[in-house]
Amino acid sequence: MKTNHLVIMAGGVGSRFWPLSTPVRPKQFVDILGTGKTLLQMTAERFATVCPPENIWVVTSKNYFRLVKEQLPLIKEEHILLEPCMRNTAPCIAYVTWKIKKRYPDANIVVSPSDHLVLDTQEFTRLIKKGLDFTASHDSILTLGITPNRPETGYGYIQMSGEKHDDDEIVKVASFKEKPNLETAKSYLSEGIYLWNSGIFLWNVATIEAAFRKYETELAAIFDTLQADFYTEKEQILIDNHFPTCKNISIDYAVMERSDNIYVLPADCGWSDVGTWGSLHEISDRDEENNTVVGNGVRLVECSDCIAHVSDHVGVVAQGLEGYIIAENNGIVLICKKSEEQRIREFSQMLQR
Repeated sequence: MKTNHLVIMAGGVGSRFWPLSTPVRPKQFVDILGTGKTLLQMTAERFATVCPPENIWVVTSKNYFRLVKEQLPLIKEEHILLEPCMRNTAPCIAYVTWKIKKRYPDANIVVSPSDHLVLDTQEFTRLIKKGLDFTASHDSILTLGITPNRPETGYGYIQMSGEKHDDDEIVKVASFKEKPNLETAKSYLSEGIYLWNSGIFLWNVATIEAAFRKYETELAAIFDTLQADFYTEKEQILIDNHFPTCKNISIDYAVMERSDNIYVLPADCGWSDVGTWGSLHEISDRDEENNTVVGNGVRLVECSDCIAHVSDHVGVVAQGLEGYIIAENNGIVLICKKSEEQRIREFSQMLQR
């Protein structure tokens, strides 16, 4: 456990959960579920038995440093890596890899998004520990693949090969697939050899460093030049100057789809990326009319299939709605059909005109 490290990627803006999620406080810093904990806090807690608090790292925007410190006070300040701009997941992971490697050359790392939900945390923890045992003793990259329960078009997929590791649960990856159309998603589900791509990765620090050196030499070169000044007062100044020069590329394109030593660990643990109001509705508690309510002042009358998320001090009465989102934050209220939630980004811009 002492060599296990957790990297939480927390730089996204989460525009699909407006008005709760805003550029000032994106969804990972919000209590989306009404549990009293934010998604970031729930993510860190999920790994409590995997690695000690001193081995947790958060990569985020410079704008969110205060939020990370407030919500995860046990994190060392030098473990909060601040990006001056968005450059996708590969530069983010390269930065933290080079920094970890400088002080912890034997580190065994799990990388996780900050805004996902896991309902069966016991099974999730079992799988992560198994995966880290694997990467600690194998020069291979491992990803967590979610066993699909519907023909989902909003996720990428992982195709499993017939080749298994010594442990029957860990399988060699045949290929990665882009988000499919509905017919393709249905075929993936029926074939039984495809998993959802969770975006959770496990590897030894030396393994992922070698992969960057092989497939993204320019990225590796940038962090080679910066590494000497990591953990000094020069670090942030150098990152501010050099990070914007990094290629804007995801870890999937940079490494995962190009490497030949990728394995996947299938998981059935109640995972959701909580990417939309609709997905939040599906995983939340619902009443007999299929309504989900967060907020003490909400009253739904003759409504069905709705989700309402309102501050406790705000009163809302809605009547006769079917399949609607009702969301409020800081005096801004959104009421729209769930079927139209892909337009929420458009709606959020209307108040700025």
